[in-house]
Amino acid sequence: MLTAEDKKLIQQTWTKVQEDFGGEALERMFITYPQTKTYFPHFDLHHGSEQIRSHGKKVVNALGVAVKSMDNLSQALSELSNLHAYNLRVDPVNFKLLSQCFQVVLAVHLGNDYTAEVHSAFDKFLSAVASVLAEKYR
Repeated sequence: MLTAEDKKLIQQTWTKVQEDFGGEALERMFITYPQTKTYFPHFDLHHGSEQIRSHGKKVVNALGVAVKSMDNLSQALSELSNLHAYNLRVDPVNFKLLSQCFQVVLAVHLGNDYTAEVHSAFDKFLSAVASVLAEKYR
């Protein structure tokens, strides 16, 4: 459960997030967890690929929606959850893997601003997002 302080930290930190963080997180996921590439057979998966950057922007935009809707994640992410569960059939474990990679990207780019408290808040938030995205699989 996100506390009021968690929400505040996430919102404050989110202002520092850049669109290219999503592409970087995807690249890290593909390198660290190569099995995740199977969901992107039509993508050019090379470093700096326009397809990865474009999809990364979609990831950041979806997370931005979630940041604005922290009190109602299920409703805010319902369409995205449907897409991944029913059309794309992505293994829900991948949401957690991408969350971990996104946190690494945050830590790398935010440096000292990515405090233990911010890390904890984002860990809870991204876990909640992954959980909501996996809801339709049940």
